[in-house]
Amino acid sequence: MSKRISNDDPQVVDGKIFAVLSYLSILCIIPLILKKDNEFVLKHGKQGLVIFVSEVAVFILSIVFPWIFKFGMFLLLIMSFIGIVAVLEGKYTRLPFVADIADSIVL
Repeated sequence: MSKRISNDDPQVVDGKIFAVLSYLSILCIIPLILKKDNEFVLKHGKQGLVIFVSEVAVFILSIVFPWIFKFGMFLLLIMSFIGIVAVLEGKYTRLPFVADIADSIVL
């Protein structure tokens, strides 16, 4: 489920702040643009992008189905929290459902 990367690894040290930004809604775009060459940031950035697009989809669906907003946003908030904790621990965690979609993104 999670891949431990050494906290002494220069990619982790250099990219932790950007990787945390990956899970903060629209700010996920910043690491994808500025740290594209950092594998640690890129993996977290792709997962953050999938979560952000899902947030937009939940918002749009909530217009028709109002009950879906609270449930969907709660699940996505949990995913973001798990991702941020993984970044701070210096590891890459494959989030359920999100990681498979993120792996198919080519930048």
